[in-house]
Amino acid sequence: MAEPTHRVLILGSAPAALTARDWPREPFTHIVAINNAWRVRADWDVLIHPEDFPVGNRPDNLSCGQRIVEADEYVPLQNKFGGFVYAGGTMAFTAGYWALASLQPAVLAFFGCDMIYPNCGQTHFYGKGAADPLRADVTLRSLEAKSARLALFGATQNCHVVRLSRGKSRLVFPSVTSDNLKSARLPSTKGMQAALKAEARLNYIVPSGRYWKEEDRFDLTNIDRLDRMWLDAYCPKTLENVA
Repeated sequence: MAEPTHRVLILGSAPAALTARDWPREPFTHIVAINNAWRVRADWDVLIHPEDFPVGNRPDNLSCGQRIVEADEYVPLQNKFGGFVYAGGTMAFTAGYWALASLQPAVLAFFGCDMIYPNCGQTHFYGKGAADPLRADVTLRSLEAKSARLALFGATQNCHVVRLSRGKSRLVFPSVTSDNLKSARLPSTKGMQAALKAEARLNYIVPSGRYWKEEDRFDLTNIDRLDRMWLDAYCPKTLENVA
């Protein structure tokens, strides 16, 4: 297998996302914008959004090379990584798995996706928005575990999954700078097999991606136990008090 070379910035809509407006393009080969984040800078390559993303919030025109990824494309790809119940029902994680499958990157660098929301005031760069991770949702019981899982799948492809933010984050990825994207070591993937076997036994797969229509068959205790396994597989010592 050829060594991956693509360096992907995945840009979310946190207030800090506007900082990325003036970043040089050179560190990244691709910019993937999530939902409204396409407004942050004009040189994005891919906009990824769910089916219910309002038409009025979508770009009117696409520049040469830009394209939009919707559910008909990302659902089958995320299913290849275990589906939405295991991989997490936020567009940040969906964008990550889509990028792993489609771009085979050397780096996935997240910014504006820390999923830390204040109780009042501005929650997104455009004001106050509806934050998906605050939903009572079977796929979102541990955002930390879902991010650990994504990072481990990245490591199987020699991809560094990192964040470009500082401070608090629900993402457990190491924090790096844009001029040193691969400074963090890849995590060991040895602990993945036990978690994957547990997933196979549970078989909480919904090929359509509409997992909320089948929530009654998902046992929350089993999901919480599985989340713990992914956290332990990723970094058992530093994540002892997470989730």
